[in-house]
Amino acid sequence: VQLQASGGGLVQAGGSLTLSCKVSGFTMNYYAIGWFRQAPGKEREGVSCDSISGADIYYADSVKDRFTISRDNAKNTVYLQMNSLKPEDTAVYYCAAKYKGLRATSYCRYNTMNYWGKGTQVTVSS
Repeated sequence: VQLQASGGGLVQAGGSLTLSCKVSGFTMNYYAIGWFRQAPGKEREGVSCDSISGADIYYADSVKDRFTISRDNAKNTVYLQMNSLKPEDTAVYYCAAKYKGLRATSYCRYNTMNYWGKGTQVTVSS
């Protein structure tokens, strides 16, 4: 089981980035995927998670109306579109998978994911 996040970089405040999470070794239809981030000196927090049904999508309050999670099962890839970026969005971003995840709010808030990938750095300059 592997998850590989990519797409991070340096961007000015107000700019946009799209992160990608490429998964392999499992059938993505059975897994919810989430994006988490960790800034220096802070705990890892759930940013956005989807669910296998697609009915429950979680966004942290700090990113609502700015970030959008989406997936392409045929490409085994989940995306995080990040718009109107702020310096406080600076962090290492990780993607993670939850087997048969249905309640996105639960596993996103409490980090109860089954598999984790390595992160990608996002830096937003002011």
